Amino acid sequence: MEKIILFDLDGTLIDSTEAIVSTFHHSFKELNYNFQGTDEDIKALIGHPLDIMYQELGVDKEVVWDFVDSYKQRYRQISRQQTELLEFAKEAIELANTFARLSVVTTKTGLYSQELLEHMDIMKYFEHITGREHVEHPKPHPEPIHRTLDLMQIKQTCDIWMVGDTELDLIAAQSAGINCVGVLCGYGKEESLKEHTPFVVGNPLEAVKLIKDM
Repeated sequence: MEKIILFDLDGTLIDSTEAIVSTFHHSFKELNYNFQGTDEDIKALIGHPLDIMYQELGVDKEVVWDFVDSYKQRYRQISRQQTELLEFAKEAIELANTFARLSVVTTKTGLYSQELLEHMDIMKYFEHITGREHVEHPKPHPEPIHRTLDLMQIKQTCDIWMVGDTELDLIAAQSAGINCVGVLCGYGKEESLKEHTPFVVGNPLEAVKLIKDM
C-alpha cells in the first residue's frame, strides 16, 4: 500500500521561533501597538494563522491585517537567517522519501515556506506545499489536508499520515479521516497531543520510523 506523509513545518521540521517572535515585536513597534504580553505568550500561539495570533495577543480585528502585512514584509527578509532545521529533521525527510510520497501542510505562507525549504535544500523532497494563502479555512480545519491530497491525486486506498507538533495538526488529520503522529520537539504539550492520537513521539525521525513500521 502506498504511503503518504504530510508534514507540518514550525516545531515539526524547522525552528523559526527567533524569527517569529522578533517579527511580532517589529510589527508591534511599527504600528505603535503597546504589547503588554511576553515572548512566551507569542510562542504559545505558534501554529495558528497570523491573524488569529494577533487577535489573541490583543490586536483589534479591524486592523489585524495591517499587522499581518507588516509581519510578512519583515519575516520574508529575515527568515532564512533566523530559521534552522530541527534536530533529526533532515534524517526524517530523507528516510521518509525512501518509502513514501511527501508534502507540507502549514499555516505559514506557502510562498515563503517554499523559498525557505529551497534555501535549506529540502524542497526537492516535497511534491506540494499548502500554505495559508491556498485555503479559506486553515488547520485545524481539514481543508488544507484535502487540498494537498487532491493536488497529489491520492487514492483513498493509500496509507496517509500527518506529522505535527500541535493539536491543530492532529485535529485537522482526524477531521480529514487520516492517521496522525504528534511530535514533542515543537510547541504542543504532550497531554494535549495524546488527546488526539495514540502516537506521540519525540521527534520527526521517530515519527517516520513509526509510520514505516506500521
